[in-house]
Amino acid sequence: MGDRNVAQWLAAFVPAAVTVSRREIALGALGALLGLGSAAWLSHHMLAGLNPWFIAPMGASAVLLFAVPSSPLAQPWSIVGGNLVAALIGVTCARWVPDLALACALAGSLAIAAMFALRCLHPPSGAVALTAVLGGPAVHALGYAFVLWPVAIDSLLLLMAALVFNVSARRRYPHHAHAPAPPHFTRDVLPSARVGLTLQDLHAAIEARGELLDVSEDDLQDLFVEAEHRAWRRRFGSLRCGEIMSRDVVSATPSMAAQDAWQRMIHHAVKALPVVDARSRLLGIVTLHDFFVGHGATAGGEIATQAGHAAWLVGDIMTPDVLTASPAQELVDLMHAFSDGGRHHLPVVDHDRRLVGMLTQSDMVAALFRAGIERAASVPAN
Repeated sequence: MGDRNVAQWLAAFVPAAVTVSRREIALGALGALLGLGSAAWLSHHMLAGLNPWFIAPMGASAVLLFAVPSSPLAQPWSIVGGNLVAALIGVTCARWVPDLALACALAGSLAIAAMFALRCLHPPSGAVALTAVLGGPAVHALGYAFVLWPVAIDSLLLLMAALVFNVSARRRYPHHAHAPAPPHFTRDVLPSARVGLTLQDLHAAIEARGELLDVSEDDLQDLFVEAEHRAWRRRFGSLRCGEIMSRDVVSATPSMAAQDAWQRMIHHAVKALPVVDARSRLLGIVTLHDFFVGHGATAGGEIATQAGHAAWLVGDIMTPDVLTASPAQELVDLMHAFSDGGRHHLPVVDHDRRLVGMLTQSDMVAALFRAGIERAASVPAN
């Protein structure tokens, strides 16, 4: 082995830099302090006459529950199911295997196999299994009661503390995927999932690898989407809404007759009208959809033309809750709204919420197409 190979081999022992934020480090330490402290205090008062009333593997569980709560190994079923099955196996091995070393080996091995089978892999549970074997006379005297007192009680108390702390800290715990509903309520996957890396691709790759990764497939996909987002920003530069938006915007007012707004949309061949007040501040938006499902539609789905419906105003049918953009906002930040979010147009407003432009899917497509052509032209030919 050459000197260079030796240096590379030795460099592998140097710990990798921690990429977690200081806030997460502080939350992990504070969570363990509060979680272990409260769980131990409650356990002591509940099991004061029992020895042991709090077991050491809870410290390892606290590392997962408070420092890496997004880990699949830190989820509620992992700590409760893992600790219970490991304790049960550990007590069984301690009672029926006379050789101490063999009992330890069997307890750890069988606990891992059982946790895989029950989908509750939790590394500290391996220590729970060994505690049942090596815990001494106090633990051995408890027998199978050790599974309930203190293992189950300690696990549940620590889990409750983790739930309260992580939710209070606005962490997503239990950590599970948020599957966005398709905007059109069909079986088609979201537009962003039809090209590039998909969750199915990740699942197939992880399955082919055959190893357990301490990160969920959904988190991997989120990381990839974020990386792809950054790559788009680097590739297309900093195109902003103010550069491509329409500035001469056709709008409506709340007091305008709905029929007049409808005619205005037909005349200008637009599918939406932002609704503004006398100072051009955005109040809402009225779209083709609003005409057909709102108060201005007849039972047959046609725009009301009878005298009885002539009184409907734009303010009666408009959508007041409007997603907006700002002139300085980068287009990349709005890709999700236009693709997966199903948006066709976004009003652009200034800091006083005054309407200054309108951004549409056509504007986005044209701008990104143009940027792609310019980038391709700037690449020197081989």
